[in-house]
Amino acid sequence: MAPDASPFAARPDGVRVRLKVMPRARRDAVDGIVQGRDGPALRVWVTAPPDDGKANAAVIALLARAWRVPKSAIALVQGATSRQKLIHIAADPNQFMSRLDEWLKQN
Repeated sequence: MAPDASPFAARPDGVRVRLKVMPRARRDAVDGIVQGRDGPALRVWVTAPPDDGKANAAVIALLARAWRVPKSAIALVQGATSRQKLIHIAADPNQFMSRLDEWLKQN
């Protein structure tokens, strides 16, 4: 995958991930990479409604389980009230990018 074709971007203090969130879905799931408004994004489906941050909390919980990181390591950087979101995972960027590459291959 070309660097500009990835929703993941390494930063000195972690990894940023572009998301396209679909609230009020039938199931909680990560559904591959789609074209978002700002480029490639990871599509995330959550059953929670977009009320009072419930969908944002559900997204963080889902990704924390999928990537085996504590919820406290994931922060919403941009898009609190939008379907297009940017999150930051506080982790070693090199190791976590490798984990994400492996995770993508499995999913």
